[in-house]
Amino acid sequence: MDSLSPADPFAVTTLDQLAGIYDPPRELVLKKVTHRLEPRTLAFIAASPFAILATVGPQGVHATPRGDAPGFVAALDEATLALPDRRGNNRLDALRDIIANPAVALLFLVPGVGEALRVNGTARITADPALRARFAVQGKEPATVVLVTVGEIYMQCAKSIMRSKLWGERARPAAAPSMGELLAAHTGGLVEPASYDAEAPQRLRDTMY
Repeated sequence: MDSLSPADPFAVTTLDQLAGIYDPPRELVLKKVTHRLEPRTLAFIAASPFAILATVGPQGVHATPRGDAPGFVAALDEATLALPDRRGNNRLDALRDIIANPAVALLFLVPGVGEALRVNGTARITADPALRARFAVQGKEPATVVLVTVGEIYMQCAKSIMRSKLWGERARPAAAPSMGELLAAHTGGLVEPASYDAEAPQRLRDTMY
């Protein structure tokens, strides 16, 4: 909308307006956040060959695709993820952003899996020779490794993937934990995994739109 266009009478510009449009989130949605890389979360990350790295810096916001063989992002401890920076076009948008502002977000996807794993945290860049060597592929080391200190981790439900039919009829990998298993791990047992997963298909159909 340019400066000569009339203002949008339906514009949503305050938190009160937003709250008046949407239903409040369920208790489970608010409590599904964890702050450590426990085994179920690590299993999902190990099954993922693709992630989107979101950063923000002086030039604005960037979302960059990152991909390699499943497990290309590794945990160094229960609070740190290591992401090798593979050969690219050398624009270095994300890396420049991290130097200016360490806040980052990662979205992990697994082909055949409807759910996505979201990680928010802070990042730093290292050229540590030992870490670079650890992530060598075909004899080639990444120039740097991005270390992400985890702030919060939570699952995103399958609705967006289901609506888009992104994976078609592709089967879910057996190595990827289910949504129920991950929610149970992230909430300290607030849900019973088998029951949650059994009820999920109908629940998702009922709330798809």
